[in-house]
Amino acid sequence: MRRVALTLSALTAAGLLLSACGGSSDSSEPAPQQVEGGQTVAQFWPLTGLKVSSDKTAELDHPVLVAKMDNTESSQPQVGLSKADLVVEELVEGGLTRLAAFYYSEIPSNVGPIRSMRASDIDVVSPVDASMVTSGAAPKTIARIQGAHIPFYGEGAKGMYRSSDRSTPYNLLVHLNTVADTAKTKKSATPPDYLTWGTDKDLPKGVKATSITAQFSGGHGTQWQFTNGTYHNTNSFAPAGDQFPATNVLVLRVREGDAGYLDPAGNHVPETLFTGKGAAMLFHDGRMVKATWHKGTTASSPITLTTKKGQLKVPAGHTWIELVPNDGGNVTFTK
Repeated sequence: MRRVALTLSALTAAGLLLSACGGSSDSSEPAPQQVEGGQTVAQFWPLTGLKVSSDKTAELDHPVLVAKMDNTESSQPQVGLSKADLVVEELVEGGLTRLAAFYYSEIPSNVGPIRSMRASDIDVVSPVDASMVTSGAAPKTIARIQGAHIPFYGEGAKGMYRSSDRSTPYNLLVHLNTVADTAKTKKSATPPDYLTWGTDKDLPKGVKATSITAQFSGGHGTQWQFTNGTYHNTNSFAPAGDQFPATNVLVLRVREGDAGYLDPAGNHVPETLFTGKGAAMLFHDGRMVKATWHKGTTASSPITLTTKKGQLKVPAGHTWIELVPNDGGNVTFTK
């Protein structure tokens, strides 16, 4: 169930009259937050748990958009990561990783470089009924994405373009706001929460941890340093002014299977098996709490965390999720 907070709000006679008359006819104006029993129901963004300002609403007329981004040296500079609500890092062939960058509360004009989908994305994006923004995928993957009823916007969709400043295939970028216009829904709605959000007070003490390495393979590890209240990706391919502002780094240890085909270089394509349960490590405010993650057998099942004492809530903020393989992966941290 979605979290709500109630704040007293005096409804004047004039305000009631405006509501009865329908208010402004300008469709670009944000819908007012709901009022129940003389009280304003404060809303929270589903991908961060952060409170929605009173002049906005979490009920938007576009779905969550997930951009598949390259995460190699060739992707430099990555564009638009600072505007993402949440990021999931996934293993792909060759021991490398790609990013699934989730956008909802803010839709930037420019994001990329955009690369192809994987079957792993099905379990990653389905909990919030997201649509994907991608260069495409292997035929087997497209069949599975379509079978999972996940809308996607590939190369050729409105807003996609090739930059003359980059080399192929790392030059596909997207005007994400154009895709959001294309993806408009008939009725505004709020997606489900991606995680169970809470506050700093909900988090157990844990242990001190300020430097983190999430090792996906022998060839790639993502490094984080806790500084001035946030986690900084010290080997990011995004420029300093456009890096993801991570409040939390959530490491989930996962099983890896085989997607059943080879990439053009002859590498087996892995598939993250993101159902069931596994070990988790939640890094927040310079400390780490061990937990267990749970996700049901259906793709849309929510992701929950527990400790021996019960449910673990993730402090509201921007979260980077590392899907680190059980086999061949590792997580280390220092105080």
